[in-house]
Order: sequence, then C-alpha cells, then structure tokens
Amino acid sequence: MGVQDIIQGKKQWRAHLARVKALPPDYQIVYQEIQRYLFKVGPVDLADGNLLSGLVDFFEEGAATDRGVLDLIGTDVAAFADELIKDSPTYADLYQASIRAEHGTAEK
Repeated sequence: MGVQDIIQGKKQWRAHLARVKALPPDYQIVYQEIQRYLFKVGPVDLADGNLLSGLVDFFEEGAATDRGVLDLIGTDVAAFADELIKDSPTYADLYQASIRAEHGTAEK
C-alpha cells in the first residue's frame, strides 16, 4: 500500500464520517454502536468498506422517509448487527480454525 492509497483511504473515511454526521441524532447513535460492535467482532471483510457504507445508505434512506431508526432495524441493535455479518467470517473464526488445525481437532 502506497502513500497515495493511504491518503485516498483517509479521504474516503472522512467523507463517510461526514455522511454519518449528516444523519439525524438517533441514527448517529445507533450507527456508532453498530460500528463499535463490528470493530470488536472483526468481520474479515469489514476493511473493504462496503458493509459500513451500505449501512449509511440504508440509514439515509430511512431518514429521508422520516422513519425512526428503531423502526428500520428493530429494538435489538445487537441482533441487527449480528444479522449483518451472519455469513461473514470473523477474525475470531479464523483464529479458532487455526487452533483446531494446529491441534488436529475437528470443527464442532
């Protein structure tokens, strides 16, 4: 990754954050909680940026129709976040698989 790639990545991240800040306050709070959760859980494909930008797209559409954020995602924010990444491998999954491979145990 070159310097230009890093600079471009920062520009894209700042533009993304500007979109988040333009959302209504309740949407911003829920977005930040989901983002924090995803950063902890660590879906492997989070770095490609499509998941978070798609979430902002979804929230922008909901806000444009004057719907509350909990009307869109339900009252269980964690369940919504889990549903977003249900088919995505996480770093924890990769780590567990490497341990199983190292010890020759079958997946349970």
